Amino acid sequence: MSGSGGMRGDKRVDLGDAALAKLEIHGMQFEIIVDPKLAWRFKQGEAVDIRDILQGETIFEDALRGRKATKDDLEHVFESTDEIAIARRILIDGSLQLTTEQRREFVEKRLRQVIDIITRNCINPKTGLPHPPARIEAAIDEAKITVDSRRSAEEQVSDIVKALQPIIPIRMELQRVAIKVPPDFAAKSVGVVKRFGRITKEEWQRDGSWIAIIEVPGGLRGQLIDELNALTRGRSEIKILKQEESE
Repeated sequence: MSGSGGMRGDKRVDLGDAALAKLEIHGMQFEIIVDPKLAWRFKQGEAVDIRDILQGETIFEDALRGRKATKDDLEHVFESTDEIAIARRILIDGSLQLTTEQRREFVEKRLRQVIDIITRNCINPKTGLPHPPARIEAAIDEAKITVDSRRSAEEQVSDIVKALQPIIPIRMELQRVAIKVPPDFAAKSVGVVKRFGRITKEEWQRDGSWIAIIEVPGGLRGQLIDELNALTRGRSEIKILKQEESE
């Protein structure tokens, strides 16, 4: 990695294929220069090394003009001058500034993921068979559905399937799963579960453990179980109750 320098003035920096991540806080703006694909993956929750994302470890007040944030400003706002820690905060809490081409690329990637999930988890109730991916894509276009690249494909599938029902006969195959997560991992597990399905019942135990029943698309069940086991180091309890179909 190489820094972007300390140039001041009005001459603008050409970012090339890089992108900016920005955070406005306490009336001030802080920016970092990042690899757009790795930064996008990081903001989707993937485990990406922050140093691989950064194009230089400089924190800017205006990256396009090469204006660095002062140490006093960093200390005042973040109570730290650790550029890696501050960059992580900017990525987590800030916004990723993408070019039109970059945004289009990520929307297309998310669309492909959505279509794949729908193809694997939904059927045409008239035939009992899945719709071909091309038919799903055509229906999404006809329904004028906009896929959000900032949200995971799993989070969007249920709403998209509902929006497709006036266009094509389609039904999602669901399974009910009961889980119990120990206290140390309970809070984080809620977020994982919500990405994959709908929580129909939940209960917090006195010891802090979390019990829930969720409806999850059948094809995502294995991925959900894998993520919960990875998060809880194999200490979660998971039971498949029965398979159901959505209305």
